Amino acid sequence: MIGDRSVLAVITARGGSKGLPGKNILPFRGAPLIAWTIKAAQAAASIDRLILSSDDPGIIETARSLGCEAPFRRASELSGDTAASIDVLLDAADRVPGHDIVVLLQPTSPLRTAGDIEATLALMAETGAPGAVSVSAAPCHPYLIFRRDAAGRLDPFIEKPADMGWRRQDLPPAYRVNGAVYAADLAWLRAKRTLCKAGETAAYEMPAERSIDIDTLEDLRAAERSPA
Repeated sequence: MIGDRSVLAVITARGGSKGLPGKNILPFRGAPLIAWTIKAAQAAASIDRLILSSDDPGIIETARSLGCEAPFRRASELSGDTAASIDVLLDAADRVPGHDIVVLLQPTSPLRTAGDIEATLALMAETGAPGAVSVSAAPCHPYLIFRRDAAGRLDPFIEKPADMGWRRQDLPPAYRVNGAVYAADLAWLRAKRTLCKAGETAAYEMPAERSIDIDTLEDLRAAERSPA
């Protein structure tokens, strides 16, 4: 609970993955990848109910063996490459009604902790924001990103103020959404149909070593090497 508001956490894990087949239940540090997200969610005191949304029998069986509720099998039309996370999340919320806040947890962020989940929810409550997401420092500052023009010359994606230096310490902090925790007021989510809206969503900063999002074998190996 957050105050008197009930919190539903949804782990989304479809079976198809082109970048890393079967990634959600691949071995990671001695357990299936999804186990680390289940463990973190189970230890987060603010979560009132934890469920899995999946179309894959193997993922469902694995999650249930780890104590995660899987009350339904996700429909095929919500399980393809083009399925939107918002639709998957709202489908889960409709199937288990009675909650005020929904939290999306992806198995591909195994280094996120219960503390990260709690801190994201606490920030949402403290700031009065309708949603909060986890972020980490951007690996490359937007002011340092360029494209090539028709003549092959550099053209900045974002114009840097002329009076600002090029040294990293001269640049304002820049962040990326790291995919580990998304939390939102359910009514706001239905109305806005986004988990991150400029000017409304609060940002909880996580360290880079816990912010790895696994999509490829290289990502998996990097997470294995992480000190987190």
